[in-house]
Amino acid sequence: MSNPIRPNLKTELVPILFVLVSIILSFYFFVHFPERVATHWGINGEANGWSSRSFAAFFFPALNLAIYLLMFFVPILDPKKANYEHFRTAYHAIKGALVIFLSLIYLVVGMNGLGYGAPVSLVVPVGIGALFVIIGYYLDCVKQNWFLGIRTPWTLSSELVWQKTHHFGSRVFIIGGVLLALAAFFPQALWIFLIVIFMMLAATILYSYLIYRLERKSLTK
Repeated sequence: MSNPIRPNLKTELVPILFVLVSIILSFYFFVHFPERVATHWGINGEANGWSSRSFAAFFFPALNLAIYLLMFFVPILDPKKANYEHFRTAYHAIKGALVIFLSLIYLVVGMNGLGYGAPVSLVVPVGIGALFVIIGYYLDCVKQNWFLGIRTPWTLSSELVWQKTHHFGSRVFIIGGVLLALAAFFPQALWIFLIVIFMMLAATILYSYLIYRLERKSLTK
């Protein structure tokens, strides 16, 4: 069974390297981590959650590998897999961005676990913002499917609603991503972060519903 995203060395080399480096680092971290490692931080950068050495060392590499494999194989099972042919470049870019983002978060956890004190309150929001900008840049290219994109009942029931929602959502994600990154530099970063995320989700969901209603009305005239 062929894979509709047509993976090759060019598309897979970077994410595979990041996954492999994470796995290799996990064994180094496991040996050098203390028994308890900070794995959660407040918006002010203060650690407020700890995990065992083994969890801190191996969870993120395992998650990274799982997400990579999921994104590699799921298109084969998608009933709309023929559509992947039309947004292969976007799909591979988003897949690579997710793997790199998780690798970055893991590196931050690792550096803090080793006592180097990486700036979590800066790196994580900026990283999440950058991820949204990248996804937003490619979102307009994503065709209707059951796995990736803005999947509401209305986008999945109409290809036109899907296209218009993703065109709109692309702009929302880019603007929202920039705001999320900038939030890291403000004292009320957590509230700004939550409000921006809520507005992004609400705007795209509401837009898809309104476009669906307009399409239904035009068909009944």
